[in-house]
Amino acid sequence: MIKTLASYIKGYGKASIATPLFMILEVIMEMLIPLLISSMIDSGIQNSGGPDMGHIVLMGGLMLLCALVALLGGAMGGVFGAKASAGFAKNLRSAMFSNIQTFSFANIDKFSTAGLVTRMTTDVTNLQNAYQMILRICFRAPVSLIVAMTITLMINARLASIYLIAVAFLGIVMFFLIRKTHKYFMQVFEKYDELNAGVQENVNAIRVVKAFVREHHEITKFERATLNLYTLFLKAEKLMVSVSPLMMLTIYSSIIAISWFGANMIVSGDLTTGELTSMLAYCMNILMNLMMIAFIFIMLTMSLASGQRIAQVLNEKPTICNPENPDYDVPDGSIDFENVVFSYSETSERPVLNNIDLHIKSGETIGILGGTGSSKTSLVNLIGRLYDVNEGVVKVGGKDVRSYDLEVLRDKVSVVLQKNVLFSGTILDNLRWGNENASEEECVRACKLACADDFIRDFPDGYNTRIEQGGTNVSGGQKQRLCIARALLKKPLILILDDSTSAVDTATDAKIRKAFAEEIPDTTKLIISQRVSSVENADRIVVMENGEINDVGTHDELMSRCKIYSETYIAQTVGNGDFDRKGEK
Repeated sequence: MIKTLASYIKGYGKASIATPLFMILEVIMEMLIPLLISSMIDSGIQNSGGPDMGHIVLMGGLMLLCALVALLGGAMGGVFGAKASAGFAKNLRSAMFSNIQTFSFANIDKFSTAGLVTRMTTDVTNLQNAYQMILRICFRAPVSLIVAMTITLMINARLASIYLIAVAFLGIVMFFLIRKTHKYFMQVFEKYDELNAGVQENVNAIRVVKAFVREHHEITKFERATLNLYTLFLKAEKLMVSVSPLMMLTIYSSIIAISWFGANMIVSGDLTTGELTSMLAYCMNILMNLMMIAFIFIMLTMSLASGQRIAQVLNEKPTICNPENPDYDVPDGSIDFENVVFSYSETSERPVLNNIDLHIKSGETIGILGGTGSSKTSLVNLIGRLYDVNEGVVKVGGKDVRSYDLEVLRDKVSVVLQKNVLFSGTILDNLRWGNENASEEECVRACKLACADDFIRDFPDGYNTRIEQGGTNVSGGQKQRLCIARALLKKPLILILDDSTSAVDTATDAKIRKAFAEEIPDTTKLIISQRVSSVENADRIVVMENGEINDVGTHDELMSRCKIYSETYIAQTVGNGDFDRKGEK
Protein backbone atom coordinates (compact mmCIF):
# COMPACT_ATOMS: atom_id res chain seq x y z
CA MET A 1 0.00 0.00 0.00
CA ILE A 2 2.73 2.49 0.98
CA LYS A 3 4.62 1.82 -2.26
CA THR A 4 1.46 2.29 -4.30
CA LEU A 5 0.54 5.59 -2.67
CA ALA A 6 4.10 6.93 -2.64
CA SER A 7 4.31 6.63 -6.43
CA TYR A 8 1.71 9.40 -6.75
CA ILE A 9 3.92 12.02 -5.08
CA LYS A 10 5.60 12.49 -8.47
CA GLY A 11 5.59 16.09 -9.67
CA TYR A 12 5.67 17.36 -6.10
CA GLY A 13 8.93 15.78 -4.93
CA LYS A 14 10.76 19.10 -4.54
CA ALA A 15 7.99 20.54 -2.38
CA SER A 16 7.95 17.30 -0.37
CA ILE A 17 11.69 17.63 0.30
CA ALA A 18 11.64 21.39 0.96
CA THR A 19 8.91 21.10 3.60
CA PRO A 20 10.83 18.95 6.14
CA LEU A 21 14.04 20.95 5.51
CA PHE A 22 12.28 24.19 6.46
CA MET A 23 10.67 22.46 9.45
CA ILE A 24 14.10 21.25 10.64
CA LEU A 25 15.42 24.81 10.28
CA GLU A 26 12.53 25.99 12.47
CA VAL A 27 13.34 23.31 15.08
CA ILE A 28 17.04 24.20 15.23
CA MET A 29 16.25 27.87 15.78
CA GLU A 30 13.70 27.06 18.50
CA MET A 31 16.16 24.74 20.27
CA LEU A 32 18.80 27.46 20.41
CA ILE A 33 16.55 29.91 22.26
CA PRO A 34 16.53 28.08 25.67
CA LEU A 35 20.35 27.85 25.51
CA LEU A 36 20.53 31.58 24.86
CA ILE A 37 18.16 32.18 27.79
CA SER A 38 20.39 30.05 30.02
CA SER A 39 23.47 32.04 28.95
CA MET A 40 21.63 35.35 29.48
CA ILE A 41 20.69 34.36 33.04
CA ASP A 42 24.00 32.79 34.13
CA SER A 43 26.48 35.08 32.33
CA GLY A 44 24.42 38.24 32.00
CA ILE A 45 21.88 38.69 34.81
CA GLN A 46 23.65 36.65 37.52
CA ASN A 47 27.18 37.64 36.48
CA SER A 48 29.52 37.65 39.50
CA GLY A 49 30.64 41.20 38.67
CA GLY A 50 27.08 42.49 38.29
CA PRO A 51 24.66 42.39 35.36
CA ASP A 52 26.49 42.41 32.00
CA MET A 53 24.21 44.52 29.79
CA GLY A 54 26.33 43.92 26.71
CA HIS A 55 25.93 40.15 27.05
CA ILE A 56 22.21 40.50 27.82
CA VAL A 57 21.66 42.66 24.68
CA LEU A 58 23.71 40.24 22.55
CA MET A 59 21.77 37.22 23.73
CA GLY A 60 18.47 39.10 23.28
CA GLY A 61 19.45 40.04 19.73
CA LEU A 62 20.39 36.45 18.93
CA MET A 63 17.12 35.23 20.40
CA LEU A 64 15.18 37.66 18.18
CA LEU A 65 17.14 36.52 15.13
CA CYS A 66 16.46 32.85 15.94
CA ALA A 67 12.76 33.62 16.40
CA LEU A 68 12.57 35.38 13.00
CA VAL A 69 14.40 32.56 11.20
CA ALA A 70 12.14 30.02 12.95
CA LEU A 71 9.10 32.02 11.81
CA LEU A 72 10.39 32.05 8.23
CA GLY A 73 11.10 28.30 8.35
CA GLY A 74 7.64 27.52 9.71
CA ALA A 75 5.91 29.73 7.11
CA MET A 76 7.84 28.26 4.17
CA GLY A 77 7.29 24.77 5.52
CA GLY A 78 3.56 25.47 5.59
CA VAL A 79 3.54 26.79 2.00
CA PHE A 80 5.51 23.88 0.54
CA GLY A 81 3.62 21.37 2.71
CA ALA A 82 0.27 22.61 1.40
CA LYS A 83 1.54 22.45 -2.18
CA ALA A 84 2.89 18.92 -1.79
CA SER A 85 -0.18 17.52 -0.02
CA ALA A 86 -2.67 19.17 -2.39
CA GLY A 87 -0.67 17.89 -5.37
CA PHE A 88 -0.56 14.40 -3.85
CA ALA A 89 -4.35 14.46 -3.44
CA LYS A 90 -4.79 15.70 -7.03
CA ASN A 91 -2.63 12.85 -8.36
CA LEU A 92 -4.54 10.28 -6.32
CA ARG A 93 -7.94 11.48 -7.53
CA SER A 94 -6.78 11.64 -11.15
CA ALA A 95 -5.23 8.17 -10.97
CA MET A 96 -8.30 6.66 -9.32
CA PHE A 97 -10.67 8.22 -11.84
CA SER A 98 -8.48 7.14 -14.76
CA ASN A 99 -8.29 3.59 -13.45
CA ILE A 100 -12.06 3.47 -12.89
CA GLN A 101 -12.53 4.34 -16.57
CA THR A 102 -10.65 1.15 -17.49
CA PHE A 103 -12.84 -1.04 -15.27
CA SER A 104 -15.09 -3.60 -16.83
CA PHE A 105 -18.65 -3.94 -15.59
CA ALA A 106 -17.42 -6.79 -13.39
CA ASN A 107 -14.94 -4.43 -11.71
CA ILE A 108 -17.60 -1.77 -11.26
CA ASP A 109 -19.90 -4.35 -9.67
CA LYS A 110 -17.17 -5.11 -7.12
CA PHE A 111 -17.18 -1.51 -5.81
CA SER A 112 -20.43 0.30 -5.09
CA THR A 113 -20.86 3.73 -6.71
CA ALA A 114 -21.12 5.33 -3.27
CA GLY A 115 -17.96 3.50 -2.17
CA LEU A 116 -15.99 4.89 -5.11
CA VAL A 117 -17.28 8.40 -4.42
CA THR A 118 -16.26 8.13 -0.74
CA ARG A 119 -12.79 6.94 -1.73
CA MET A 120 -12.31 9.87 -4.12
CA THR A 121 -13.54 12.46 -1.62
CA THR A 122 -13.39 11.63 2.11
CA ASP A 123 -10.57 9.08 1.88
CA VAL A 124 -8.36 11.24 -0.34
CA THR A 125 -8.93 14.25 1.94
CA ASN A 126 -7.85 12.14 4.93
CA LEU A 127 -4.66 11.16 3.11
CA GLN A 128 -4.03 14.75 2.04
CA ASN A 129 -4.23 15.95 5.66
CA ALA A 130 -2.11 13.04 6.85
CA TYR A 131 0.57 13.68 4.21
CA GLN A 132 0.79 17.35 5.16
CA MET A 133 1.16 16.34 8.81
CA ILE A 134 3.83 13.79 7.92
CA LEU A 135 5.87 16.41 6.03
CA ARG A 136 5.50 19.06 8.71
CA ILE A 137 4.80 17.67 12.18
CA CYS A 138 6.13 14.15 11.54
CA PHE A 139 9.53 15.62 10.73
CA ARG A 140 9.36 18.55 13.08
CA ALA A 141 8.20 16.76 16.24
CA PRO A 142 10.68 13.83 16.23
CA VAL A 143 13.62 16.08 15.27
CA SER A 144 12.63 18.60 17.92
CA LEU A 145 12.24 15.78 20.45
CA ILE A 146 15.64 14.26 19.63
CA VAL A 147 17.47 17.60 19.66
CA ALA A 148 15.82 18.65 22.94
CA MET A 149 16.59 15.27 24.56
CA THR A 150 20.22 15.48 23.40
CA ILE A 151 20.68 18.99 24.81
CA THR A 152 19.05 18.11 28.15
CA LEU A 153 21.30 15.06 28.46
CA MET A 154 24.28 17.31 27.83
CA ILE A 155 23.06 19.79 30.49
CA ASN A 156 22.32 17.17 33.15
CA ALA A 157 21.94 13.48 32.33
CA ARG A 158 20.40 12.54 35.72
CA LEU A 159 17.64 15.12 35.44
CA ALA A 160 17.03 14.31 31.74
CA SER A 161 16.30 10.65 32.61
CA ILE A 162 12.83 11.85 33.75
CA TYR A 163 12.03 12.59 30.11
CA LEU A 164 13.08 9.11 29.04
CA ILE A 165 10.64 7.57 31.50
CA ALA A 166 7.83 9.85 30.21
CA VAL A 167 8.59 9.00 26.56
CA ALA A 168 8.62 5.25 27.25
CA PHE A 169 5.30 5.43 29.13
CA LEU A 170 3.52 7.38 26.37
CA GLY A 171 5.01 5.12 23.67
CA ILE A 172 3.42 2.05 25.28
CA VAL A 173 0.07 3.85 25.59
CA MET A 174 0.13 4.86 21.91
CA PHE A 175 0.94 1.33 20.75
CA PHE A 176 -2.18 -0.15 22.34
CA LEU A 177 -4.33 2.81 21.29
CA ILE A 178 -3.45 2.50 17.58
CA ARG A 179 -4.29 -1.20 17.55
CA LYS A 180 -7.73 -0.49 18.95
CA THR A 181 -8.70 2.57 16.88
CA HIS A 182 -7.67 1.16 13.47
CA LYS A 183 -10.40 -1.48 13.68
CA TYR A 184 -13.05 1.16 14.35
CA PHE A 185 -11.90 3.46 11.54
CA MET A 186 -12.10 0.65 8.98
CA GLN A 187 -15.72 0.09 10.02
CA VAL A 188 -16.42 3.83 9.94
CA PHE A 189 -15.53 4.15 6.25
CA GLU A 190 -17.70 1.17 5.36
CA LYS A 191 -20.58 2.99 7.07
CA TYR A 192 -19.69 6.12 5.10
CA ASP A 193 -20.20 4.08 1.91
CA GLU A 194 -23.63 2.97 3.11
CA LEU A 195 -24.56 6.54 4.06
CA ASN A 196 -23.51 7.93 0.67
CA ALA A 197 -25.35 5.11 -1.10
CA GLY A 198 -28.54 6.05 0.75
CA VAL A 199 -28.18 9.74 -0.14
CA GLN A 200 -27.46 8.94 -3.79
CA GLU A 201 -30.44 6.60 -4.07
CA ASN A 202 -32.76 9.11 -2.41
CA VAL A 203 -31.70 12.06 -4.56
CA ASN A 204 -31.91 10.04 -7.80
CA ALA A 205 -35.37 8.77 -6.90
CA ILE A 206 -36.70 11.89 -5.16
CA ARG A 207 -39.73 12.06 -7.49
CA VAL A 208 -40.71 8.51 -6.54
CA VAL A 209 -40.19 9.30 -2.84
CA LYS A 210 -42.52 12.28 -3.06
CA ALA A 211 -45.05 10.49 -5.25
CA PHE A 212 -45.42 7.73 -2.64
CA VAL A 213 -45.11 10.15 0.32
CA ARG A 214 -42.18 8.19 1.74
CA GLU A 215 -40.17 11.14 3.03
CA HIS A 216 -40.58 10.03 6.66
CA HIS A 217 -39.41 6.49 5.80
CA GLU A 218 -36.33 7.87 4.01
CA ILE A 219 -35.54 10.25 6.88
CA THR A 220 -35.80 7.38 9.38
CA LYS A 221 -33.53 5.21 7.25
CA PHE A 222 -30.97 8.01 6.93
CA GLU A 223 -31.04 8.74 10.66
CA ARG A 224 -30.42 5.05 11.34
CA ALA A 225 -27.38 5.14 9.06
CA THR A 226 -26.04 8.30 10.72
CA LEU A 227 -26.60 6.72 14.16
CA ASN A 228 -24.47 3.72 13.16
CA LEU A 229 -21.74 6.11 12.00
CA TYR A 230 -22.04 8.15 15.21
CA THR A 231 -21.73 5.02 17.38
CA LEU A 232 -18.53 3.86 15.69
CA PHE A 233 -16.99 7.34 15.73
CA LEU A 234 -17.87 7.68 19.40
CA LYS A 235 -16.05 4.43 20.23
CA ALA A 236 -12.96 5.60 18.35
CA GLU A 237 -13.13 9.11 19.83
CA LYS A 238 -13.44 7.76 23.39
CA LEU A 239 -10.17 5.92 22.92
CA MET A 240 -8.47 8.96 21.39
CA VAL A 241 -9.76 11.31 24.10
CA SER A 242 -8.07 9.16 26.73
CA VAL A 243 -4.70 10.31 25.34
CA SER A 244 -5.20 13.92 26.43
CA PRO A 245 -5.51 13.38 30.22
CA LEU A 246 -2.63 10.88 30.14
CA MET A 247 -0.53 13.43 28.28
CA MET A 248 -1.33 16.22 30.73
CA LEU A 249 -0.66 13.92 33.69
CA THR A 250 2.73 13.04 32.20
CA ILE A 251 3.59 16.69 31.45
CA TYR A 252 2.75 18.03 34.90
CA SER A 253 4.39 15.07 36.64
CA SER A 254 7.58 15.72 34.67
CA ILE A 255 7.53 19.45 35.47
CA ILE A 256 7.04 18.77 39.17
CA ALA A 257 9.81 16.15 39.20
CA ILE A 258 12.26 18.40 37.35
CA SER A 259 11.44 21.39 39.59
CA TRP A 260 11.89 19.31 42.75
CA PHE A 261 15.08 17.54 41.81
CA GLY A 262 16.44 20.61 39.96
CA ALA A 263 15.96 22.86 43.01
CA ASN A 264 17.87 20.36 45.17
CA MET A 265 20.69 20.28 42.60
CA ILE A 266 20.90 24.10 42.59
CA VAL A 267 21.23 24.06 46.39
CA SER A 268 23.95 21.42 46.18
CA GLY A 269 25.71 23.31 43.37
CA ASP A 270 25.24 20.60 40.73
CA LEU A 271 22.97 22.83 38.58
CA THR A 272 22.72 26.55 37.83
CA THR A 273 19.50 28.61 37.77
CA GLY A 274 19.90 29.19 34.02
CA GLU A 275 20.32 25.47 33.36
CA LEU A 276 17.15 24.66 35.36
CA THR A 277 15.26 27.34 33.41
CA SER A 278 16.38 25.84 30.11
CA MET A 279 15.55 22.31 31.38
CA LEU A 280 12.00 23.43 32.16
CA ALA A 281 11.73 25.07 28.73
CA TYR A 282 12.93 21.86 27.08
CA CYS A 283 10.54 19.89 29.28
CA MET A 284 7.55 21.69 27.78
CA ASN A 285 9.07 21.34 24.31
CA ILE A 286 9.67 17.60 24.65
CA LEU A 287 6.28 16.81 26.10
CA MET A 288 4.37 19.04 23.66
CA ASN A 289 6.14 17.29 20.81
CA LEU A 290 5.11 13.99 22.35
CA MET A 291 1.52 15.21 22.22
CA MET A 292 1.98 16.13 18.58
CA ILE A 293 3.40 12.69 17.81
CA ALA A 294 0.46 11.08 19.59
CA PHE A 295 -1.95 13.15 17.52
CA ILE A 296 -0.06 12.21 14.35
CA PHE A 297 -0.39 8.52 15.18
CA ILE A 298 -4.13 8.94 15.66
CA MET A 299 -4.43 10.72 12.30
CA LEU A 300 -2.23 8.12 10.62
CA THR A 301 -4.42 5.37 12.03
CA MET A 302 -7.44 6.99 10.38
CA SER A 303 -5.56 7.66 7.14
CA LEU A 304 -4.23 4.08 7.11
CA ALA A 305 -7.81 2.85 6.70
CA SER A 306 -8.35 5.42 3.92
CA GLY A 307 -5.06 4.49 2.28
CA GLN A 308 -5.99 0.82 2.14
CA ARG A 309 -9.32 1.64 0.49
CA ILE A 310 -7.67 3.93 -2.07
CA ALA A 311 -4.96 1.36 -2.83
CA GLN A 312 -7.70 -1.22 -3.53
CA VAL A 313 -9.01 0.97 -6.36
CA LEU A 314 -5.55 1.89 -7.67
CA ASN A 315 -4.38 -1.74 -7.68
CA GLU A 316 -7.59 -3.12 -9.14
CA LYS A 317 -6.86 -4.62 -12.54
CA PRO A 318 -9.61 -4.55 -15.16
CA THR A 319 -10.97 -8.02 -15.84
CA ILE A 320 -11.31 -7.06 -19.51
CA CYS A 321 -8.32 -5.58 -21.32
CA ASN A 322 -6.73 -5.51 -24.74
CA PRO A 323 -4.89 -8.58 -26.04
CA GLU A 324 -1.14 -8.31 -26.66
CA ASN A 325 -1.55 -7.81 -30.41
CA PRO A 326 -5.08 -6.44 -30.85
CA ASP A 327 -6.97 -6.53 -34.12
CA TYR A 328 -7.99 -3.06 -35.36
CA ASP A 329 -10.14 -4.13 -38.31
CA VAL A 330 -13.82 -5.06 -37.87
CA PRO A 331 -14.85 -6.40 -41.32
CA ASP A 332 -18.64 -6.27 -40.93
CA GLY A 333 -21.53 -6.39 -38.48
CA SER A 334 -22.08 -10.16 -38.42
CA ILE A 335 -22.50 -11.67 -34.93
CA ASP A 336 -21.98 -15.27 -33.85
CA PHE A 337 -22.67 -16.82 -30.46
CA GLU A 338 -21.10 -20.27 -30.34
CA ASN A 339 -22.14 -22.41 -27.35
CA VAL A 340 -21.92 -19.43 -25.01
CA VAL A 341 -22.21 -19.84 -21.24
CA PHE A 342 -22.06 -16.76 -19.01
CA SER A 343 -22.38 -15.93 -15.30
CA TYR A 344 -21.85 -12.63 -13.50
CA SER A 345 -20.28 -14.46 -10.56
CA GLU A 346 -18.22 -17.63 -10.38
CA THR A 347 -20.19 -18.67 -7.32
CA SER A 348 -23.58 -18.51 -9.08
CA GLU A 349 -25.64 -21.68 -8.82
CA ARG A 350 -26.68 -21.51 -12.46
CA PRO A 351 -25.43 -19.47 -15.43
CA VAL A 352 -27.24 -16.34 -16.59
CA LEU A 353 -26.88 -17.48 -20.21
CA ASN A 354 -26.64 -21.15 -21.08
CA ASN A 355 -25.79 -22.90 -24.35
CA ILE A 356 -26.43 -19.87 -26.59
CA ASP A 357 -25.90 -20.70 -30.25
CA LEU A 358 -26.99 -17.88 -32.56
CA HIS A 359 -25.71 -16.59 -35.91
CA ILE A 360 -26.65 -13.17 -37.26
CA LYS A 361 -25.71 -11.90 -40.71
CA SER A 362 -24.39 -8.39 -41.25
CA GLY A 363 -27.26 -5.97 -41.95
CA GLU A 364 -29.96 -8.19 -40.47
CA THR A 365 -32.62 -6.79 -38.17
CA ILE A 366 -33.07 -9.09 -35.19
CA GLY A 367 -35.82 -8.77 -32.60
CA ILE A 368 -35.22 -10.15 -29.11
CA LEU A 369 -38.17 -10.86 -26.82
CA GLY A 370 -38.39 -12.45 -23.42
CA GLY A 371 -39.84 -12.01 -19.99
CA THR A 372 -38.18 -10.03 -17.25
CA GLY A 373 -35.06 -11.92 -16.13
CA SER A 374 -34.74 -13.91 -19.35
CA SER A 375 -31.22 -12.40 -19.86
CA LYS A 376 -31.91 -10.36 -23.00
CA THR A 377 -29.65 -7.51 -21.89
CA SER A 378 -26.95 -9.93 -20.70
CA LEU A 379 -26.90 -11.42 -24.21
CA VAL A 380 -26.23 -8.13 -26.00
CA ASN A 381 -23.72 -6.98 -23.35
CA LEU A 382 -21.37 -9.69 -24.59
CA ILE A 383 -21.26 -8.27 -28.13
CA GLY A 384 -19.35 -5.11 -27.17
CA ARG A 385 -17.35 -7.14 -24.66
CA LEU A 386 -18.77 -5.37 -21.63
CA TYR A 387 -18.42 -8.80 -20.03
CA ASP A 388 -16.45 -11.86 -21.10
CA VAL A 389 -18.05 -15.27 -21.58
CA ASN A 390 -17.27 -18.14 -19.23
CA GLU A 391 -17.46 -20.71 -22.02
CA GLY A 392 -17.81 -20.57 -25.77
CA VAL A 393 -17.07 -17.71 -28.17
CA VAL A 394 -18.73 -14.47 -29.23
CA LYS A 395 -17.65 -13.28 -32.67
CA VAL A 396 -18.14 -9.98 -34.47
CA GLY A 397 -17.16 -9.81 -38.12
CA GLY A 398 -16.13 -13.45 -37.91
CA LYS A 399 -13.50 -12.78 -35.23
CA ASP A 400 -13.51 -13.46 -31.49
CA VAL A 401 -14.39 -10.21 -29.71
CA ARG A 402 -11.47 -10.89 -27.34
CA SER A 403 -9.04 -10.42 -30.25
CA TYR A 404 -10.10 -6.82 -30.96
CA ASP A 405 -8.82 -3.56 -29.57
CA LEU A 406 -11.54 -2.61 -27.07
CA GLU A 407 -11.92 0.96 -28.31
CA VAL A 408 -12.20 -0.14 -31.94
CA LEU A 409 -14.76 -2.85 -31.13
CA ARG A 410 -16.95 -0.62 -28.98
CA ASP A 411 -16.75 2.17 -31.54
CA LYS A 412 -18.40 -0.18 -34.03
CA VAL A 413 -21.11 -1.27 -31.60
CA SER A 414 -23.65 1.39 -30.60
CA VAL A 415 -25.86 0.64 -27.62
CA VAL A 416 -28.97 2.50 -26.52
CA LEU A 417 -29.49 1.18 -23.00
CA GLN A 418 -32.67 0.63 -21.02
CA LYS A 419 -31.65 3.42 -18.65
CA ASN A 420 -31.14 6.39 -20.94
CA VAL A 421 -28.55 8.85 -19.63
CA LEU A 422 -28.10 12.43 -20.77
CA PHE A 423 -25.41 14.72 -19.41
CA SER A 424 -25.45 18.37 -18.40
CA GLY A 425 -24.90 20.52 -21.48
CA THR A 426 -26.69 21.42 -24.70
CA ILE A 427 -28.51 18.95 -26.92
CA LEU A 428 -25.64 19.24 -29.41
CA ASP A 429 -23.13 18.46 -26.67
CA ASN A 430 -25.05 15.30 -25.82
CA LEU A 431 -25.40 14.23 -29.43
CA ARG A 432 -21.67 14.63 -30.02
CA TRP A 433 -20.96 11.95 -27.46
CA GLY A 434 -21.59 9.70 -30.45
CA ASN A 435 -19.11 11.61 -32.60
CA GLU A 436 -17.29 14.57 -31.09
CA ASN A 437 -16.45 15.92 -34.57
CA ALA A 438 -20.00 15.65 -35.95
CA SER A 439 -21.27 18.76 -37.76
CA GLU A 440 -24.62 20.28 -36.87
CA GLU A 441 -26.02 18.94 -40.15
CA GLU A 442 -25.00 15.39 -39.21
CA CYS A 443 -26.62 15.83 -35.80
CA VAL A 444 -29.84 17.05 -37.39
CA ARG A 445 -29.91 14.09 -39.79
CA ALA A 446 -29.44 11.61 -36.92
CA CYS A 447 -32.25 13.31 -35.00
CA LYS A 448 -34.55 13.08 -37.99
CA LEU A 449 -33.88 9.32 -38.19
CA ALA A 450 -34.68 9.05 -34.47
CA CYS A 451 -37.81 11.23 -34.84
CA ALA A 452 -36.28 13.78 -32.45
CA ASP A 453 -35.88 16.76 -34.81
CA ASP A 454 -39.47 18.03 -34.48
CA PHE A 455 -39.55 18.33 -30.69
CA ILE A 456 -36.03 19.78 -30.59
CA ARG A 457 -37.07 22.61 -32.94
CA ASP A 458 -40.04 23.34 -30.68
CA PHE A 459 -37.60 24.39 -27.93
CA PRO A 460 -36.82 28.14 -27.95
CA ASP A 461 -33.10 27.47 -28.30
CA GLY A 462 -33.45 24.45 -30.61
CA TYR A 463 -30.32 22.32 -30.68
CA ASN A 464 -28.63 24.70 -28.23
CA THR A 465 -31.24 23.95 -25.56
CA ARG A 466 -29.50 23.08 -22.31
CA ILE A 467 -30.16 19.65 -20.83
CA GLU A 468 -30.34 19.69 -17.04
CA GLN A 469 -28.48 17.13 -14.95
CA GLY A 470 -29.95 13.69 -15.64
CA GLY A 471 -32.12 15.06 -18.47
CA THR A 472 -34.90 16.13 -16.10
CA ASN A 473 -36.20 18.83 -18.46
CA VAL A 474 -37.12 16.38 -21.24
CA SER A 475 -39.66 13.58 -21.19
CA GLY A 476 -38.82 9.88 -21.15
CA GLY A 477 -39.70 9.48 -24.83
CA GLN A 478 -37.68 12.56 -25.82
CA LYS A 479 -34.74 11.29 -23.84
CA GLN A 480 -34.92 7.91 -25.61
CA ARG A 481 -34.98 9.50 -29.05
CA LEU A 482 -32.00 11.74 -28.23
CA CYS A 483 -30.06 8.67 -27.09
CA ILE A 484 -30.95 6.83 -30.31
CA ALA A 485 -29.74 9.82 -32.37
CA ARG A 486 -26.53 9.91 -30.32
CA ALA A 487 -25.94 6.22 -31.04
CA LEU A 488 -26.56 6.72 -34.79
CA LEU A 489 -23.88 9.43 -34.95
CA LYS A 490 -21.27 6.75 -34.28
CA LYS A 491 -22.17 5.24 -37.67
CA PRO A 492 -21.91 1.78 -36.13
CA LEU A 493 -21.75 -1.60 -37.79
CA ILE A 494 -24.03 -2.93 -35.03
CA LEU A 495 -26.85 -0.99 -33.39
CA ILE A 496 -28.40 -2.39 -30.20
CA LEU A 497 -31.68 -0.92 -28.96
CA ASP A 498 -32.30 -2.31 -25.49
CA ASP A 499 -35.99 -1.58 -24.93
CA SER A 500 -35.10 1.95 -25.98
CA THR A 501 -38.45 2.87 -27.54
CA SER A 502 -40.62 1.80 -24.60
CA ALA A 503 -41.48 5.41 -23.75
CA VAL A 504 -42.53 6.46 -27.27
CA ASP A 505 -45.90 5.87 -28.87
CA THR A 506 -46.36 3.05 -31.38
CA ALA A 507 -46.62 5.44 -34.36
CA THR A 508 -43.26 7.06 -33.53
CA ASP A 509 -41.78 3.62 -32.88
CA ALA A 510 -42.88 2.52 -36.35
CA LYS A 511 -41.38 5.66 -37.96
CA ILE A 512 -38.04 5.02 -36.22
CA ARG A 513 -37.97 1.40 -37.42
CA LYS A 514 -38.87 2.46 -40.97
CA ALA A 515 -36.09 5.08 -40.97
CA PHE A 516 -33.58 2.46 -39.82
CA ALA A 517 -34.62 0.06 -42.58
CA GLU A 518 -34.30 2.73 -45.27
CA GLU A 519 -31.34 4.79 -44.08
CA ILE A 520 -28.99 2.27 -42.44
CA PRO A 521 -29.71 -1.03 -44.25
CA ASP A 522 -26.12 -2.29 -43.87
CA THR A 523 -26.10 -1.84 -40.08
CA THR A 524 -26.94 -4.92 -38.04
CA LYS A 525 -29.84 -3.96 -35.77
CA LEU A 526 -30.75 -5.80 -32.56
CA ILE A 527 -34.03 -4.62 -31.06
CA ILE A 528 -34.88 -5.75 -27.53
CA SER A 529 -38.48 -5.03 -26.72
CA GLN A 530 -41.44 -6.12 -24.64
CA ARG A 531 -43.68 -4.87 -27.44
CA VAL A 532 -44.32 -7.44 -30.20
CA SER A 533 -45.22 -4.70 -32.67
CA SER A 534 -41.63 -3.38 -32.35
CA VAL A 535 -40.09 -6.61 -33.62
CA GLU A 536 -42.72 -8.42 -35.70
CA ASN A 537 -41.29 -7.00 -38.96
CA ALA A 538 -37.71 -7.97 -38.07
CA ASP A 539 -35.86 -10.41 -40.32
CA ARG A 540 -35.82 -12.86 -37.44
CA ILE A 541 -37.04 -12.84 -33.85
CA VAL A 542 -35.19 -14.49 -30.94
CA VAL A 543 -37.40 -15.65 -28.06
CA MET A 544 -35.51 -15.87 -24.75
CA GLU A 545 -36.59 -17.88 -21.71
CA ASN A 546 -34.59 -18.44 -18.48
CA GLY A 547 -31.28 -17.54 -20.08
CA GLU A 548 -31.73 -19.81 -23.08
CA ILE A 549 -32.99 -19.39 -26.63
CA ASN A 550 -36.47 -20.86 -26.82
CA ASP A 551 -36.91 -20.32 -30.57
CA VAL A 552 -35.72 -18.24 -33.53
CA GLY A 553 -37.71 -17.38 -36.63
CA THR A 554 -39.86 -14.88 -38.48
CA HIS A 555 -43.15 -13.59 -37.08
CA ASP A 556 -45.19 -16.07 -39.12
CA GLU A 557 -42.93 -19.00 -38.22
CA LEU A 558 -43.07 -18.25 -34.50
CA MET A 559 -46.83 -17.74 -34.57
CA SER A 560 -47.21 -21.24 -35.96
CA ARG A 561 -44.78 -23.09 -33.69
CA CYS A 562 -43.73 -21.02 -30.64
CA LYS A 563 -46.32 -21.06 -27.87
CA ILE A 564 -44.61 -18.30 -25.86
CA TYR A 565 -44.53 -15.93 -28.84
CA SER A 566 -48.06 -16.63 -30.06
CA GLU A 567 -49.53 -16.23 -26.57
CA THR A 568 -47.66 -12.96 -26.12
CA TYR A 569 -48.84 -11.66 -29.48
CA ILE A 570 -52.46 -12.52 -28.70
CA ALA A 571 -52.16 -11.03 -25.20
CA GLN A 572 -50.90 -7.73 -26.57
CA THR A 573 -53.18 -7.42 -29.56
CA VAL A 574 -56.37 -8.89 -28.10
CA GLY A 575 -56.12 -9.07 -24.33
CA ASN A 576 -54.22 -5.79 -23.79
CA GLY A 577 -51.61 -7.67 -21.78
CA ASP A 578 -47.85 -7.64 -21.91
CA PHE A 579 -45.06 -10.18 -22.02
CA ASP A 580 -44.97 -10.91 -18.31
CA ARG A 581 -48.71 -10.89 -17.83
CA LYS A 582 -50.45 -12.96 -20.47
CA GLY A 583 -53.90 -11.88 -21.60
CA GLU A 584 -56.67 -14.39 -21.76
CA LYS A 585 -57.78 -15.78 -25.11
